[in-house]
Amino acid sequence: MNNKNYQNNEVPETQPAEQSKQAAELQQIKELGTPEVPKEESNIHCLTIIGQIEGHILLPPHNKTTKYEHIIPQLVAIEESKQIEGLLLVLNTVGGDVEAGLAISEMVSSLSKPTVSLVLGGGHSIGVPMAVSANHSFIASSATMTIHPIRMNGLVIGVPQTYEYFDKMQERVVNFVCSHSGIKREKFRELMLKTGELANDVGTVLFGEEATQSGLIDQVGGLSDAIKKLNELIEIRRKENSNQQQGGKLQ
Repeated sequence: MNNKNYQNNEVPETQPAEQSKQAAELQQIKELGTPEVPKEESNIHCLTIIGQIEGHILLPPHNKTTKYEHIIPQLVAIEESKQIEGLLLVLNTVGGDVEAGLAISEMVSSLSKPTVSLVLGGGHSIGVPMAVSANHSFIASSATMTIHPIRMNGLVIGVPQTYEYFDKMQERVVNFVCSHSGIKREKFRELMLKTGELANDVGTVLFGEEATQSGLIDQVGGLSDAIKKLNELIEIRRKENSNQQQGGKLQ
């Protein structure tokens, strides 16, 4: 018989806390496969672009997607945050909605804070502009990038205006990539329209080293290289801000 008596039906305070902790650990195991994820205060925000970029049209539920309406508010928050000093953009994407991808790329390129991108696995199609939108880009040696013209599924009206529309959209991608990377316009269009490399399609698949040799990506490297470079850019920005403040005081 339990001789412990609790006045006014009181329950030990540790019991709900322990139950809550156990429930949290169980949920963590279900979600991430580990009982606890170590948390460290950091001035770097990691933003992942995984699966297919979802734009204005919803993709099937079995598709792994990155929704652009989730990414854009995060980028605004990163720009306004006083704690975050740099952005690490990690990509493993097959591409997706062109306008959504370009919108994310434009926002990343217009951030005032240092940005570094890292392509892991793949940075295909509209993932190419997103990869080059950062101040410095990395690609893993085993990663690939597919460059091909813009494609559309569904109803296509066979009139000259449709071709002009496609051509203008294509120019938007070409202009962005060439203005944010070291690749020449002629070289990029050559890779885009190359035949014989992709089955039932035109375009080119570039491996890590090939992507850097073409000037598309700055450097072959991994996670530690990307974080090291980002910290270097953050330090440069700190010195520039310090010099501006000192100059303003002297005036």
